[in-house]
Amino acid sequence: MAVLAKIRQRSALLIGVIALALFAFIIQDLFTRGTFGQSSKDVGSIDGKDISFEDFRVKVSNVEKSGQGITSTEAANRVWDQEVSIALLSAQFDKLGLRVGEKHLLEVLKADPNIGKNPMFLNAAGMFDIAKFKEYFKTNPEAAQFITEKEKDATLNAKFQIYNTLVKAGLYTTASEGKLKYEMEANKVNFAYAAALYSSIKDSEVKISDSEIVDYMKKNEKKFKADATREIQYVLVEDKPSKEDKAEIKAKITALLNGRVEYNAKTKTNDTLPGFRNATNIAEFVNANSDVPYDSTYIAKNSLPAVDADKLFSLAPGQIYGPYEFGKYYAISKSLGFKAGVNAKASHILIGYEGSQTPNQKEKRTKEEAKAKAEGILAQVQANPDSFMMLAFTSSDDSSAQQGGDLGYFGPNQMVKPFNDFVFSNGIGKVGLVETPFGFHIIKITDKQDGIRLATIAQKIQPSEATSDKAFTLATKFEMEAADKDFNATAKQLGLKVEAPVTAKAMDEAFGPLGNQRNIIRWAFDKETSKNDVKRFEIANIGHVIAQYKGENESGLVSVTLARSYVEPILKNKKKAEMLKAKMTGSNIEAIAKSAGVKVQQATNVTMENPTLPGGVGQEPKVVGNAFALSPNKVSAPIEGNTGVYVVKNISTIKAPAIANHAEYVSKVKAQSASDASRILPALKNNAKIEDNRLQFNY
Repeated sequence: MAVLAKIRQRSALLIGVIALALFAFIIQDLFTRGTFGQSSKDVGSIDGKDISFEDFRVKVSNVEKSGQGITSTEAANRVWDQEVSIALLSAQFDKLGLRVGEKHLLEVLKADPNIGKNPMFLNAAGMFDIAKFKEYFKTNPEAAQFITEKEKDATLNAKFQIYNTLVKAGLYTTASEGKLKYEMEANKVNFAYAAALYSSIKDSEVKISDSEIVDYMKKNEKKFKADATREIQYVLVEDKPSKEDKAEIKAKITALLNGRVEYNAKTKTNDTLPGFRNATNIAEFVNANSDVPYDSTYIAKNSLPAVDADKLFSLAPGQIYGPYEFGKYYAISKSLGFKAGVNAKASHILIGYEGSQTPNQKEKRTKEEAKAKAEGILAQVQANPDSFMMLAFTSSDDSSAQQGGDLGYFGPNQMVKPFNDFVFSNGIGKVGLVETPFGFHIIKITDKQDGIRLATIAQKIQPSEATSDKAFTLATKFEMEAADKDFNATAKQLGLKVEAPVTAKAMDEAFGPLGNQRNIIRWAFDKETSKNDVKRFEIANIGHVIAQYKGENESGLVSVTLARSYVEPILKNKKKAEMLKAKMTGSNIEAIAKSAGVKVQQATNVTMENPTLPGGVGQEPKVVGNAFALSPNKVSAPIEGNTGVYVVKNISTIKAPAIANHAEYVSKVKAQSASDASRILPALKNNAKIEDNRLQFNY
């Protein structure tokens, strides 16, 4: 409140300051984004091909309006990915000279249900009629723009189909690869080994510095390649209700239970107003005093607040329970009575037919055939009720077949009328047959739930003005002091916690555990924001975030913070390997094992296809490969494996008999490489010169 009072005292001065700030902001905006020199009119370029901002903006707007409930930044990211993919693939299409004929184009257009299944373009036999299709657009010029846009997309789609076919055709598996596959599966090796495991050395005994992680990333640059990022640390000052706030709301809602006397200025008399216990119009009373509107529906026990469900469900009509806390509300509830069978649980077997709205029809059948089949299944179920689940698995055309036909619980009018009427008019265990637009249903009613109708007054537990003022004062004080002092030390002094730093890319929205906080990320990437700058952000329903911009990672590699969890174990094992190797000395494997403090173990009939060592060690392809390479009774040098350092001694190598034809194994290799075509686009992106200017524009 003190801060607010000072603001009020300086209101005239503030108005002048704000006016000047707004003017300065407008002038700056003109220079940086508008008439006087936006740095780029293009949203980006791919291998020299520019993407116009205006065209991009229209596409982003169309995606936003598509009804998918995505944010403007998500829409921008989606359109950008599409533009990059289209540009890169189109360049490949042009290099190859790919062309699409009318026949191919029409096939792609027909695949669109809005065209291929449109009654306007179907003949008497229900087949797509090219003449009707062409005639429609010839006689309806206003629709020409629609089909022109569709043709552009269809042309790209058709070219991609050709391109993808060419790529797949170029993926060839040789007979030699098939032979190698056979040998990896069939050749076997028996060997002795001594294993000094990395786990025998405590992680705390091995330290990895940031510079070591950076060096590793530089040597493996492709694995750690990343866009430029900003690192932001922050303090969260929550604007949440205090104990006093909660007590006040609880007292306020408790006071509603009984009537009260209130002075009536019009009649100049005291009126006695009813309380929740004796209100005559319960719906009106609830709506006048609750943050949640009155709900007249009957509720099953499992839909009530879990902690209080037993007590609420056992209320006698007219009885009141509360106040009780659930979620962000304090509530009092009054029972208005029970009703049997408010929810039902049922299973069904759906038999569809041609013309029905069956979503997953397994076989074609006429309506008469479907009815006969349904009646036959009904007879089987009536003769043996336990067969219902298996019959649903094998015969139902509905996706619920995987659950034995179980539809779970549902309320009145959630199912189509004939289905609803049967279920809610009959008791548990009843089996029957009904017809709906989806087909014929054999229905079994498996359970019903009783419900209680509650009148509930719920008031939100939220911070008072005084509590919010305290949070604001603390956040503002920290913001001002941290601007000139050490961020972490200032936080500690004020009893605040510095949260784990957030590493963000330019077009990210998510800000750590706080979710979508695009404004914080935009600030961090703003050209006017300098290293160690501090700024406070008000977050609705959360509080205040005081952020500090720690610095920029322009190395083209992911941050050390992100990489550490992956790289550190690798580097630790590398250091542990040197320590273990130093111990593994001796003239034979027994002596080496003794020097390392381990036992000699045996591995039998191990293959390169499955290079797994016994004893739960896991796969060790380097170790097994070395065993295969050794001559009998020869001992290897120490081998750095996945789980430790190994020394192996070849006992015997059993080579598989030669076979004339490796076609079976060629097929196996071919199946393993079937998805290789999908790696084309990532490879094109990796080698392309992509300039991304999206940060210059508002999303």
